[in-house]
Amino acid sequence: MALDADTLKRVAHLARLRLDTADLTQHEHSLNAILGLIDRLQSIDTRDVAAMAHPLDLDQPLRPDVVSESDQHQLYQRLAPAVEAGLYLVPRVIE
Repeated sequence: MALDADTLKRVAHLARLRLDTADLTQHEHSLNAILGLIDRLQSIDTRDVAAMAHPLDLDQPLRPDVVSESDQHQLYQRLAPAVEAGLYLVPRVIE
């Protein structure tokens, strides 16, 4: 896929970008180089490549999941301006 000057102007207009006519050729070549790289990457056969969450095989050390603080729910709700059925009431901001 290649961009011509008219398409680039249309895309710039839709993106609300102002492109100088003097720089148009440079932007056209740069974007076409990027699109060419994307085309090359899409042509690579990746059917036998396993999906990875991270390129390095790392282990995440986790701490034990234990309760370390007491429940202060009632204390916090006493400080709130409005509470009902254990929930904080807030003013309506969207009509």
